[in-house]
Amino acid sequence: MTKSDLILKITEKNKFLLQKDVQKVIDTFFGRISHSLENGNRIELRGFGAFGVKNRSARIARNPRTGEPVPVQSKNIPFFKMGKNMRIRLNK
Repeated sequence: MTKSDLILKITEKNKFLLQKDVQKVIDTFFGRISHSLENGNRIELRGFGAFGVKNRSARIARNPRTGEPVPVQSKNIPFFKMGKNMRIRLNK
């Protein structure tokens, strides 16, 4: 599902909401999640899951074409951990 699909589904189920208002809410929601992750904070949505940031340390990788060693710098990566209720719903 894309962000535009999500906006359309919400406006279809809630006829009293305007599409542009739903889009503002969705943009704000994802913007706040992104901003919190940038600051290293963890976001938990009960029943759904948690978003966080992990640090991947520097390492030596290999170029798949030549096999030559390539240094890779350390970096932060986002991760998502599914909540218990979501896991139960998916594995019925």
